[in-house]
Amino acid sequence: MIDDIDRKILNILQENAKTPNVTIARKVGMAPSAILERIRKLEERGVISAYEAKLDPEALRLGLAAFVFVRADEKVGGIDTAKQLAKIPHVQEVHHIAGEDCYLVKLRAQDTQELARLMREQFGKINTIKSTRTTIVFETIKETGKLPLSESVAKTTDV
Repeated sequence: MIDDIDRKILNILQENAKTPNVTIARKVGMAPSAILERIRKLEERGVISAYEAKLDPEALRLGLAAFVFVRADEKVGGIDTAKQLAKIPHVQEVHHIAGEDCYLVKLRAQDTQELARLMREQFGKINTIKSTRTTIVFETIKETGKLPLSESVAKTTDV
């Protein structure tokens, strides 16, 4: 069970995963050693699965975001295509979806030429892909990996 203190710790870490334990302890009103122990337990239980830096795609010349709907020819429930898609470095997300398409893929590229090359050379190598539909993003208004941790969610979630 995630209690209010865990929720506060998680919210702080979602804002900045490099926040020192001393700072978290001060904000939560606990000893740094207790915070360290709580974070360790959240990691062990898989509530905290990783720490990563959020990079600016524009600064790294990967400003083009695209979503690709992928239709695959594989058994119902099979995810071999998804595993192959996930290995492509430019692919950020692969979602197994309901509907006519099988997967929704989010990727980043430098420009439309690189996107075309990725589709041809990387997606094209996956034999189970029957078709794709690509949507190019003009502008991103909100993009986050943060999860909403309201009190009601935290109290009803048993992780």
